[in-house]
Amino acid sequence: MSPPPPPLGRARRRAGHPFDEALDDAELTTARAALAQGRWQSARSLITRTGVEWDRRGHRISVLAAERYCAAWAREWLLAEPDSTDASLLLAFALVRRALRGKEKPAAAREACRSTAALVPEDPTPWLGLLVLERELGTDDDVVRAFEAVRGRYADHHHAHHLMVARLAEQRAEDGPDPLHEVYDFANWAAEQAPADSPLAILPVVAHAERYRVLAAAGHESADPRSSGHWVGRRARLVMKAAFDWWLEWEQDGHPRRLIDLNFLAHAKSCEGRGAEAAALFHRIGPHATPAPWAYPDREPYAAFRAARADALGTA
Repeated sequence: MSPPPPPLGRARRRAGHPFDEALDDAELTTARAALAQGRWQSARSLITRTGVEWDRRGHRISVLAAERYCAAWAREWLLAEPDSTDASLLLAFALVRRALRGKEKPAAAREACRSTAALVPEDPTPWLGLLVLERELGTDDDVVRAFEAVRGRYADHHHAHHLMVARLAEQRAEDGPDPLHEVYDFANWAAEQAPADSPLAILPVVAHAERYRVLAAAGHESADPRSSGHWVGRRARLVMKAAFDWWLEWEQDGHPRRLIDLNFLAHAKSCEGRGAEAAALFHRIGPHATPAPWAYPDREPYAAFRAARADALGTA
């Protein structure tokens, strides 16, 4: 029996370099540092200022919730402001993070997300928290229900689509490469449904990388992505050209998760051997490497990132 694929966004071996989920959000970094010291008021102000910019709201709350003692500070915030839906949301997301670390019962995290969702029916973020949980611990039906709840409130939700692609990519790993796999249909559909300037245009590249993660872990592809034929077929070339052309025309400097897209695109261009195009992307990424997809299938991600960057910049 083939081994299961590694969990989303991290290699089986411990990464030797710390990665910052906050990416380049300086306000988020400041609020998180204050929260780590028990000063939850900074997180409160940040979430309030973020408002209903749903991608940014989801990103910031997810990152704050990862802080080790976030649940305790969120409970303190709720004691001070019992009617605060933002405090309830932060606590629910913190319980999701704890459940994924084995420190909380998943049922408690699920209930917290659903209870918070009832308080803010227009907000996709509680459902995003549930989707993060179900992506790792739930059934396929659980994942689909949570995704549809997010998408019903905000159709172009970036994080939710990435989670759905990662889960779909894991279907039928034993079948080997399949250009008609459902993850490609889903990614293409989402990209086509999105507005012209939506970063979901990059989703087919993400789907291709996630499918590589699964196939390589199952022994159907080389563990070295650059020597794998996964990145040089006709489908791969078309997908990567379309995504790179979109980036040249619509680069989203202000999107909170754009650096995740840039890492996926730089990884794809590096694997394809398109050094000059990869170099342009590495310049935009700067120091903000992300574990996915550099960890795929079971690599030390920062070493893989640095090697690819050095090769691309040398080529350029």
